[in-house]
Amino acid sequence: MERRPATYADLEALPANVVGELIAGELYASPRPAAPHVVAASRLGGELVGPFDRGRRGPGGWILLDEPELHLGEDVLVPDLCGWRRERMPSPPRTAAFTLAPDWVCELLSPSTRALDRAVKLPVYAREGVRHVWLVDAEARTLEVLRLEGARYTLLVTHSGLAHVRAEPFEALELELPFLWGEEQGGGAR
Repeated sequence: MERRPATYADLEALPANVVGELIAGELYASPRPAAPHVVAASRLGGELVGPFDRGRRGPGGWILLDEPELHLGEDVLVPDLCGWRRERMPSPPRTAAFTLAPDWVCELLSPSTRALDRAVKLPVYAREGVRHVWLVDAEARTLEVLRLEGARYTLLVTHSGLAHVRAEPFEALELELPFLWGEEQGGGAR
């Protein structure tokens, strides 16, 4: 028996405790993330918003959002974090979903989403021209920085452990990886 492609109605029918995405007619349902994932995503977003979205002690020029619903062609994706350069999107639309592909996406990897994020979502982001993708694994304590070159991503660098790093496209800010991982020494006064 032939399966029908999943629809937006299938996505809406999912329980509230999962994140649903539609990619190439397939419905993907992932559990809500565990604490290390949530801590890293929240802290990373907080670190970037001030200097890049608000322009405080940084260059500004970005709109940064947590878990927006992206409608990219027939696909519906929900990255953990993403951003648009203001010259491409001066202000967020007043709609539930975004149809303009972001300039930067960050996916926080977990055991239940690792394969989806790498094998299924990355090709969609490349197809749509998302220039930079970060893959963060809070448990392995790694930050992979990828840049779109042609139709494929190139791994620029993998940062790990307790380093302080600069990463495209936000290299104007030194990120304290220990803070992202929930380590006390990274959470001190600024």
